[in-house]
Amino acid sequence: MESSNVLKAVNQQGEAQKIQIYSNSKTGVSPFWRDKYERDAKKYWDVFYKRHQDRTHKEFTETRIDAFVCDLTADDLSKHISPSSINIVTMIFVLSAVSPEKMPSVLQNIRKVLKPSGYVLFRDYAVGDLAQERLTDKDQKISENFYVRGDGTRAFYFSNDFLMSLFKENGFDVKEIGLCCKQVENRSRELVMNRRWVQAVFCFSDGLNSSFHEETSSKVDLIGQEVLEPHSAENALGLVNNFEVDISEGLAFDMFGISPSDDKEMIEVKLKGCSFKIKVLSKEYQHTCRSTGLMLWESARLMAAILARNPTFVAGKRVLELGSGCAGICSMAAVGSADLVVATDGDQRALDLLTENVTSNLTPPILSKLITKRLEWGNRDHIEAIKDVNNGGFEIILGTDVTYIAEAILPLFATAKELISPSNKGNREDQQPALILCHVFRRVDEPSILSAASQCGFRIIDKWPVGNPADPCKSIISSWFPKNDSENDIPCSALNIMYFQVE
Repeated sequence: MESSNVLKAVNQQGEAQKIQIYSNSKTGVSPFWRDKYERDAKKYWDVFYKRHQDRTHKEFTETRIDAFVCDLTADDLSKHISPSSINIVTMIFVLSAVSPEKMPSVLQNIRKVLKPSGYVLFRDYAVGDLAQERLTDKDQKISENFYVRGDGTRAFYFSNDFLMSLFKENGFDVKEIGLCCKQVENRSRELVMNRRWVQAVFCFSDGLNSSFHEETSSKVDLIGQEVLEPHSAENALGLVNNFEVDISEGLAFDMFGISPSDDKEMIEVKLKGCSFKIKVLSKEYQHTCRSTGLMLWESARLMAAILARNPTFVAGKRVLELGSGCAGICSMAAVGSADLVVATDGDQRALDLLTENVTSNLTPPILSKLITKRLEWGNRDHIEAIKDVNNGGFEIILGTDVTYIAEAILPLFATAKELISPSNKGNREDQQPALILCHVFRRVDEPSILSAASQCGFRIIDKWPVGNPADPCKSIISSWFPKNDSENDIPCSALNIMYFQVE
């Protein structure tokens, strides 16, 4: 299939769907990292609170509130609080941060200070929450329903059965339990999240509360949101006159003092002879964000390092980066020696942040050689706009982690075929125009990529770490890496590089 026919087929599908790119690897977190996340759990949370400033409410007074630090899995609460003295214990997004095997010790700790007639008011993440789906797709599973976020903090997602069994096995009865489903929209970040929380009331199972042991019930409202059937403890849970007070993760972040502008963080990328300060989406938001272009991928780090070490590879050439995301470090590493670099992305939010990062890291005259443009693969108007910038085609086209799902592969290669420079038969093979992809194989395997490349008129010349398919001794890619292994800064052993040319 010719590339023009592929583009025509893509355009006939109407407005291009937003392509979501996530891993479907199911290997999960390695045993080494599981142990490390458990061992260093306190450190990761300390970093989290330090970043968000540990703010205390303006009306906080020590005469009315006794605030203290306590590890519920190890410290004895009764050393801070008199035994059997508390009427109500609130657990709002608390137990989910604890590894499942240590949850019983937390509940036993709470039992020591709760009055016989007291209640535990509980709200936490539920199985099926959008955040869980994101973490699953990113292969960050520690154990069943237990995951690690990008910042090292962890989250457990509760089913009703698991939660009820956990509390009953530790001496509590279920007073109420229900599932809260809500679509949360953050307009400033253009995020829409389908969130799920389990909400419950527990009391001692020693008979002192027998008058409240009616059968737990729930109902489903008109929009399919399961809510709690009103009972005597409804006000404590925030259900007043059928109005539900939202104690969601977003509100919790607000309680920690985060404003909408705090959803970005600055990271530094050091390369040979240069470094870039890149603004990306903060790690705590990455697991719920629909856009994958607002973060920095390991494949981009590797390719940027290669370009920084091998400036002659792009010297005097025109370079196009596909799906550069907000970081653009490959484009910025190439622009020093290239004649022209065009960094592209289909997500306008990523493109806006990309432009900001480029202008904050580069200065004239280098800055004038790097152009940012929107490019959705297969979009004819976007392709023509790129051609208006450079009608002679590009000698080098780069793409890092752009091969996640099958629907994106044909438009990717078809777009590259439209924009790559014509071959020059008089040049050596390593001097011919090339399409270079760096990625971890996830939803799309190598044979599928090679098949799509062939349909659009590309053939693979070299790949790494295997080397040149025809002659390993003449590998182009291997020459990019220094002989001194200590200089090989390869951020992930699963990364692959594929080097294509036009047939």
